[in-house]
Amino acid sequence: MTHSVLASAVNHPDAINPYIGLFNQRIVQSLMRRGMDVDVVSPRPFAPPVGPHSEYSMLPTVEEWDGYGVHHPRFFYLLPKRLFYGRAGDSFAKRVPRYVEKTFDVPDVVHACHIYLDGYGMVDYCERHDVPLFVVSHGHFMNEYDELADDVREKVDETLDAAEKVLCVSDALAEKAARRVPRSKVEVVPIGATPSRYPVERKTELREELGIDPDATVALFVGEFCERKGIPELADVLPDLDLPNTEFVFVGHGGDEEWTLRRSLASSRFSARHVYTGITSMALRRWLAVADVLVLPSHAEGRPTVIYEAMASETAVLSTTVGGIPEQVADGETGVLIPPGDTGALREALTELAGDRERLLEMGRKGRERLLEQGWTWDDHAERVHRLHREALE
Repeated sequence: MTHSVLASAVNHPDAINPYIGLFNQRIVQSLMRRGMDVDVVSPRPFAPPVGPHSEYSMLPTVEEWDGYGVHHPRFFYLLPKRLFYGRAGDSFAKRVPRYVEKTFDVPDVVHACHIYLDGYGMVDYCERHDVPLFVVSHGHFMNEYDELADDVREKVDETLDAAEKVLCVSDALAEKAARRVPRSKVEVVPIGATPSRYPVERKTELREELGIDPDATVALFVGEFCERKGIPELADVLPDLDLPNTEFVFVGHGGDEEWTLRRSLASSRFSARHVYTGITSMALRRWLAVADVLVLPSHAEGRPTVIYEAMASETAVLSTTVGGIPEQVADGETGVLIPPGDTGALREALTELAGDRERLLEMGRKGRERLLEQGWTWDDHAERVHRLHREALE
């Protein structure tokens, strides 16, 4: 039996920033493929008339995105965030449900892709219409709970209390959520990746197209160029590394450590020709298929989507023992895990792995097997969500 869903995802790709919240796009697409009738609201702040972010004034209220409509009602989002983030939630909760009331029929379920702002903004709407609210925890609001501003922390607690279920992407996050709400309300619902989307069989051909030596070891970083993703540690070790026939590729989308990385590459033995600050999803899938190892020395995570994508593309993983990463990566079998912030361990692991490409290839093959065995695909994700929705509606 199908049911209707209103998905709220303040982080969802749009024409201005097609890279933000790609995992939320995948969530929406997976629910639609499962047969759910999904409406999507992705609110945007009112844009300033000039200066940074003024281009958002040109974003239409309704935007076609990969075959479905994405609605962009506006709310007030004042800066600096550290002072006014709670006010943003108040504006979201006032303005977005008003738009929803005028635009959509009342759904069977509201599926908030983040606890805050998405979940908090729809609490009153769900209570008014007696609609179950599902909220997804990807990491930030559980991992950084104690550092949140007091008013934001109160809103997060209110949302968790109101939710029918709190869907956590990892066991580690579920443990933290269970400190705030009864364990019966918490479910582990991993996201994932779809192996058929990654052109692994074209690896040799793609390397030729991209100008990569067929025998080179390719180390790939994907993520924001920021401290939390471990860019400072990478910048520290790159100038000292002596790894013959190794190519580093960096794919990011902003971040205040970008020039730290570029300066480090300039003083290293490695080329800076493969530093990308914006590529299509298709191009990223090609790089994942070409790479031998994904390097992600993060300081904090939930379960990173890019690790699932690496597993789907038969790429080994070098990452850290934070958040849900040890749940994803079988240390020594599908990748190597090191302590966060440990430049010595990062240098040693890169040196060891770059010199043993056969080991990397074997880890990559086992990673794909683990992905499928654990049911970490988007179809499996949608099946779990569908079951939980139906249980709430029975």
